[in-house]
Amino acid sequence: IAPGWAKLNEMDLWSGPARLLLNPGRVVEVYALSFPPCSAVLSALGSFLAQIIEKNQKKRGLDLAGPLRFFIYGFFFTGPLSHYFYLYLERWFPSDVPVSIAKRLLLDRLVVAPAFLVLYYFVMNLLEGKDTSAFVKRMKSSYWTSLKMNWKVWTPVQFINLNYVPMQFQVLFGNLVALFWFAYLASVKK
Repeated sequence: IAPGWAKLNEMDLWSGPARLLLNPGRVVEVYALSFPPCSAVLSALGSFLAQIIEKNQKKRGLDLAGPLRFFIYGFFFTGPLSHYFYLYLERWFPSDVPVSIAKRLLLDRLVVAPAFLVLYYFVMNLLEGKDTSAFVKRMKSSYWTSLKMNWKVWTPVQFINLNYVPMQFQVLFGNLVALFWFAYLASVKK
């Protein structure tokens, strides 16, 4: 099990910017790889990837609105929420405590994943300018299918991420896998 890069109980999670001002070298170590722009760019690339695959199958042009929505979602939701989720996960279930990996994985898979998927569908519905009936319809038609695929894809990914990836790289690792996950979601919603 990979230990956390720092003991989080010694760290005030809200004083991050102040710490960076005192030690600017930590910017790359702590924030740059999990910062929202990284999530935004990789999310948008996932949407482009889905369009490229679809374009090859159906001979359609590229639509910039889809990647822009994914960029916004990655910047305001995926990046920040993932960053703080991993920090709090280490606080609640320290990686050096036996059985904490099972607790972390169960929390992620059974609580966070379903809620994050609802958030994804809700935000995308808003960004597309659709009403609540469209959201309910989308949830009924593709939520369960997407959640089952999420459990199939992300459970082994999160097992590797939580066990073997150093804490400062967990969001980046998740973002790289999310590139393909967002390509899947972009294609499922159509």
